[in-house]
Order: sequence, then structure tokens, then C-alpha cells
Amino acid sequence: MSSKRSAASFDAKEFLATLTEAPGVYRMLDVDGKVLYVGKAKNLKKRVSSYFQKTGRSPRIVLMLQQVANVETTATRSEAEALILENTLIKKLAPKYNILFRDDKSYPYIALTGHEFPRLTYHRGALDRKSRYFGPFPSGLAVRESIKLLQRTFLLRTCEDSVFAHRSRPCLMHQLRRCKAPCVGLISAEDYARDARLAELFLRGRQSEVIDGLTMQMQMAADSLRFEEAAALRDQVRSLQAVLHRQYVSSTAAEEADILAVVVATGSEICVNLAMVRGGLHLGDRAYFPQGGSGAAEPGEALEAFIVQHYVDHPPPRRIIVGIDVRDECAACFDGKNVTIALPHNERERAWYEMADKNARLAAEARRLSKRRAGGRLVALQEALAMPEMPHRIECFDISHTMGEGAVASCVVCVDGAMKKGDYRRFNIADIEPGDDYGAMRQALTRRYEKVATGDSPAPDLILIDGGKGQHRVAREVLTELALDHLASVGVAKGELRKPGLETLFVHGRAEPLQLPPDHPGFHLIQEIRDEAHRFAIAGHRARRAKPRGRSKLEDVPGVGPAKRRSLLAHFGGLDGVMAATVEDLCRAEGISRRLATVIHGYLHAR
Repeated sequence: MSSKRSAASFDAKEFLATLTEAPGVYRMLDVDGKVLYVGKAKNLKKRVSSYFQKTGRSPRIVLMLQQVANVETTATRSEAEALILENTLIKKLAPKYNILFRDDKSYPYIALTGHEFPRLTYHRGALDRKSRYFGPFPSGLAVRESIKLLQRTFLLRTCEDSVFAHRSRPCLMHQLRRCKAPCVGLISAEDYARDARLAELFLRGRQSEVIDGLTMQMQMAADSLRFEEAAALRDQVRSLQAVLHRQYVSSTAAEEADILAVVVATGSEICVNLAMVRGGLHLGDRAYFPQGGSGAAEPGEALEAFIVQHYVDHPPPRRIIVGIDVRDECAACFDGKNVTIALPHNERERAWYEMADKNARLAAEARRLSKRRAGGRLVALQEALAMPEMPHRIECFDISHTMGEGAVASCVVCVDGAMKKGDYRRFNIADIEPGDDYGAMRQALTRRYEKVATGDSPAPDLILIDGGKGQHRVAREVLTELALDHLASVGVAKGELRKPGLETLFVHGRAEPLQLPPDHPGFHLIQEIRDEAHRFAIAGHRARRAKPRGRSKLEDVPGVGPAKRRSLLAHFGGLDGVMAATVEDLCRAEGISRRLATVIHGYLHAR
């Protein structure tokens, strides 16, 4: 069902009389038909009526209601359907007065791959049925820290399969006692599988079982006078205890819970902090800051919005611990699922919540200080460049290549003083003379700003070009060709001996180059953005350059599998030795027949 009223004069009383009592979604629109707010309702008539009949509304809702010129409703078969539709519309329309939380579509996990010698690795994205996954973790840092500690304890490999398949001698990780070198046969498949099982048990929350088992093995080894083995087991036990000790709070039960703390800091900044407990261990937390929701929001309202949006994309744990009772408002989110939303009910849960609340306040304060600092730097930059307005969106370009090979241009974006990684772009440069930086810059700028010229992409307030007068001249030519010569731009030339702090700025419209003091806040912002563009370009260039080099030539030889590759590399000390070998030499390697040697030699020396 859909109901509409004239945008010229909205009569709330007349409209409410026509509303259904079915569940559904309502959309509040302004006089121009723009959606101000999207909400769901178990009973549309009661919910929408409450906006116009109740007092004591928050200033944000009062301000919104003053702009409402029309209300549209869509009835659904159930509250659960209304919840899904509401979430879809909020993310699609981004209404001004909704509280919108944007986060990653997937959390990181620790993975144990399904290989004969499983690899301990960081994973984000689609899950493979052959591998085992543990998590999710609230951040990549928590995953990497856990992998580092587990690797130190169980000595499982973390190397890529391409590296593992071509080792002829133990790598540095073995020398550092972080891996048992299964790649060269220094541990049997059975022993390695045992270590992998222990790591899996530990990750599943059965820490006490693992430690007790290792302690028993250590005692048996000591009783049998195998002191070296006992010492190794003792070190394993200590490492595991160190992992447990790092957790702020832990439980002997394999509990799973999310802890949500919400604070509204100075300046109406909302922060929802999510802490995650898996397998009884506190895995760390992560702060979320919503977009939209103009004006001050109530903490309960922000918490409800987070729960409704977050758990559409992420599987919930069995228990969600909150500081504000929102069970009734969020009940439809988990319809048919065994999920409990509750206030902390014991000392351990109160400790978890207090930590989450403290971290939410710290995150909100850090964000406030960061915004104040960023605003100061933008004002300083505006004054230094004599710009009429503060540059809210800054884009910076850099080119990276190795003697003309694998040229890649980067475009990084800074919005309101903070890097916006979702808007970053890389451009693989083609069809130019190797080493032609001007041609590469022209191609990248043309590809980027063609979309601005056609209105398909937002225009920046300031463009930074990592390069001197020549690169900046090319940038101005491109902008003129695209009828975008009104955009401000600056060429950032490296100083004498490329020493940071001595950069020269070529500002469009300014006759003489500009050199700002090394301690100038606006100059610091330029350096930070330029360095990020440089980093992003180098990363793209290295990835592009590595593609044709990432595979060994031996991988493409018919009849040569991983075992024969290892045999050849070990026998000849690497690929260069294999390349230099004759057919007679190749025959001497273990498992290589004359026929196969002839095939290998012919393949490696073709063309």
C-alpha cells in the first residue's frame, strides 16, 4: 500500500486517518520530494501517529518534523519484512535524519587451509569449504597479533603456496624458530597435523585442554630424560599462557558475545563501540561513527540503528550485551534466531561492558581532536594558497615505475582533512614511451577528470600533483581541455637532495613558486597526502610488475609437479642453476628421466 499527500501543505490529521495498522515502512519527505527519514513500524498507524501526537521529542526529530511536507508508506506482510526494506532504503537513499552506520561487509578471520601442511593465515571475504575459519575478529590488527602469537607457539607455516612449493632450503622463519619447515621435510605430515590440531583446539576456545595436554607431554618427556623435548614443550606452554594473559578478561567457558556501548560526546558526536568475545576470549573492539542523522541523537536511538543495520550483514553471536535496553525495538532483527539482547548480568559481563564504554569515550575524544586538528590544517592551507574557500576535497596524483616498466598512476583523496580510502583509484598506464612521466600524468588525469567533466564524479576543491613545474603544466593542459580550468591545482616538487621539508609548491595563478615553512600546518597536510599518493602508487606498481614474475617457469613445464620442482631446485640451488643445466645434468636430479629432462630443457630454452 502506498499513501501520498500534497507537498504544498501537509495535513497530518487528515493523513493519519487513512493509515493502515499493518506493519511496514514509512518515508518522510520534504517539499522537494527528498526523503528526510525512513523508519519501520510494527503498526504503521500507531508509529507514524506518535510523531505528531507525542511531546518530548529530541531536537533532531523536532527539526525534521518542521520540514515534513509528505509521508509515504509501504505495508509489508510482517515486521521482519519491514526491517529488511527499511535497511535497504536507508542504505540506498541515505536520508538526512537517519543514523547510518557504514562498515566493512566482512570481518577478518584466522584461517587454517585445507592443505596437507595447513597454512595459518589472515582471511577476509568468501569462505572456502576446504579451510577452517576462526573468528570473526573486530580488526585486522587483532588477527595479525593472534597469528603472530600462535605462530610462535605452534610453528605453523604462514607462507604463500607459491613460496612453499619452491623452497629448496629452510627460510628465515625457520631460523627464527617460527616455523618447522615442512616445505623441505624437516617435520613429518603426522607431527605437523598434530600441531595444527592443537592450534585449532586453542582457536576454538579449548585453551585449558591444550595447555593440560602439553603439560602432561612435557612431564612424560622429562621423566623419560628427553630434556630437550621437554624444554620445547615448556616453551610452548609458556607461549600459550602468554596468549591468554594478553586477554583483558577471559572465561573458561566457550562464550560468544558482542558488547555494544554507545556514547554521545561533546558536539553531538555519536560513537558505538563493538567489542567481540569468541571462545571465551576478548578479541578487542572497534569504534563506529554514523553518517547522517542531522542534529543530536539519543543513545538508545543510535544503538537501535546500529543493531538493525550491522546484523543484516554479519552473523550475530548468541548474546549481545548492551547498556541500554532495546530488546523490544530490535526483536524483529533476530526473528527465529537464538540471540539474546540483554544488559550485563554478572561481574565478567560488567567488566566487558565497562571496557567497551571506556573505549567508546576514548575513540570519540580522539575523533574530536583529530577533526579539530584537521580543520586547523585546512584553514592554514586555504590561507597559504589564498583560496576563496576551504578545500574540503583534495585529490593527489603520483606516478610510479621502474625504468619505465609497469607504470602505475595513483589518485588518493582527502575529505575534510581525513584520507578517504574508498575513493582511491589506480590507473595502469599503457601506450606511452617507457619513462614518459608527462605522458603518464596526462593519461591518468584525463581518465580521472573525464568523469568529472560529464558529471559522473565529484569535482575536487584542490588537485595536488607530485612533481615539478612540468608535471603541473601537463595537469593544467588536461584541465583546460576538459573545461575544468577553474579547479585549483598545486605542483609539489621535491626539495634539494629530495629532503622532506624543502618542497617547492607551484600554485596555479601564482607567478612565483611558494615555499612554506617546515612547521606550517597546511604544508604538513600537503606532505601527508603526497606521501600517501606515493605509497599507493608504489604498491600498485609493485603488484603490476610482479605479475609476470610471480610464477616460476618450472610451473608451466608439462609433467613437472611440486615434488619434482623441489627436487630440481634443491639439486641445482635455484632456478638459475636449472636454466644453466644440460639435458645430461638434469637427468642426475632425483626423479627426472631422460625423456622428462629433454622436455624440461626444451621448454626452458624455447624462443
